[in-house]
Amino acid sequence: MRIIALDGPALPMLDPDVVWNGIVGDLEITPADAPINPAGLRAGQSLATAVLICLMTDCRVEATELRDGQANRGWPGDSFDLEPGEVALGSRLWLLRCRALAPDIELEAQDYARAALQPLIDDGAFARFDVTASVNRPQNRLDLDVRGYGNAGEQRFSQRFALLWGALARDPLTPAAG
Repeated sequence: MRIIALDGPALPMLDPDVVWNGIVGDLEITPADAPINPAGLRAGQSLATAVLICLMTDCRVEATELRDGQANRGWPGDSFDLEPGEVALGSRLWLLRCRALAPDIELEAQDYARAALQPLIDDGAFARFDVTASVNRPQNRLDLDVRGYGNAGEQRFSQRFALLWGALARDPLTPAAG
């Protein structure tokens, strides 16, 4: 499964501090001659970056959530290195890549996205998120609309994402069978 941002005229892509090629993301570094924080981590869109990290990072899951033969993903340290009350970052959206676009997948995607974004609410960066998932069967994808709001009700984040299934484009992070 690949997750890509869907830009539209009504929903401009925020400029996250992540270099993203549609497959892999990495934190962006400022130029060595930058007047502020030279050769450091870019921090121009911290909220957009935080949302992307929460949604696009695979979290580790319990063994019972895995299908037979499926390898766990996410940072292994989350299984033993969390402080009391600390929540591992990342989402379970990666679990959906082995699933058909069945009618219940939209509710699961919404639940996974909301759970992944909850740390941003807990930390006070957002007051709430509205997450809507919809299946686009002709394009073999699940669309995810994410909107984040501040304490005064103002919209602070709005982005649509497409989760593309392997029938459209094989997941480049998954080895080919055979």
